[in-house]
Amino acid sequence: MIAALEGAGQRPLSLAGDSGETIVVLPHGGRVLGLYSAASDQNFLWTSAAVSSAKLAREHFPSDRWFNSGGDRTWLAPEIDFFYPHYPDTSRQYFQPRQLDPGHYDAAASDAQVILRNELSMHSFRRGWNAQLRITKTISVTSNPLARGATAPLAARLQFAGYRLQTRLEMLHSDDDCCRVGLWNLLQLPGGGEMLVPVFHETEPVVYFGDIPAGDLCSDSRCVRYRMSAPGEQKIGIDALAATGRAGYVLEDPVDRSRATFVVRSFSVDASGPYVDVPLHRPDAEGHAFQACNIDADYLGRFAELEYHAPAIGGKGAPRYGDDVSQVWAYRGSREAIAQAAMELLGVTV
Repeated sequence: MIAALEGAGQRPLSLAGDSGETIVVLPHGGRVLGLYSAASDQNFLWTSAAVSSAKLAREHFPSDRWFNSGGDRTWLAPEIDFFYPHYPDTSRQYFQPRQLDPGHYDAAASDAQVILRNELSMHSFRRGWNAQLRITKTISVTSNPLARGATAPLAARLQFAGYRLQTRLEMLHSDDDCCRVGLWNLLQLPGGGEMLVPVFHETEPVVYFGDIPAGDLCSDSRCVRYRMSAPGEQKIGIDALAATGRAGYVLEDPVDRSRATFVVRSFSVDASGPYVDVPLHRPDAEGHAFQACNIDADYLGRFAELEYHAPAIGGKGAPRYGDDVSQVWAYRGSREAIAQAAMELLGVTV
């Protein structure tokens, strides 16, 4: 991947963990694009086929069209405000603001961390206001939470890679005291697996869009389970009051069914915080801290998105900046060991 990106004129940056794992960061788009254990060259994250060779990458990066390279990216919410330039006609066009993605990220790197910074202006097509913002992302290595105490023998049976992401959003200026903007982090993973979302109590996920086949989405008092293998595009949201601040994704190895990967994101949830993203068909239905999106479409690819939101900044009397911290822990090994890891980290069975 690094050779392909460099061959296309990009400048990827990498971090090495204490266990030999590698994190690849791409300033174009402000993304974590690669996550590798010390024992494998197989990426835990989904990436576009266009970053697999310099020739393909050279065709995509200079294009004016939005290019989804994959990995872990940061967008801003509410989506309904920023991505529909002809609002209230949301059927006419969906457009990713180029000042947000790929943005114009400045990068500074050391052996310990990579810092990405993007200043941008955003316009709300729904409300009419404008805001000048700054996004700062700090990516650093993290330790394996299973590698200490009673779970250390389990950790020894699993490949591991992970990272810590600290994201700050600042509102530098706005022309309306009522404007609210929230951080939205989206982790793209190879499609066909199952999303596991522990909850404090039974909750009914809100379907943002798409038709989810019967049996693919179920919920009980401990967990929301979402099998992400349907064709097309579907998305759900889970209320902040129910979300515990962890979610995981299990994917069976397509070649060796006795093995699997397990990717966990740990994130902060403020049950009383302003979570401002909403479904198009329910623009008053705020409050979702977690989302999961299934994509299987020729023009986009096949992947699953593990998404979460941070409480919005802005609004009358509200803070003008916010800090968010999350961690990603990725494992690969036997299905038995993965099932044990899921119980330890999420408290759910696989």
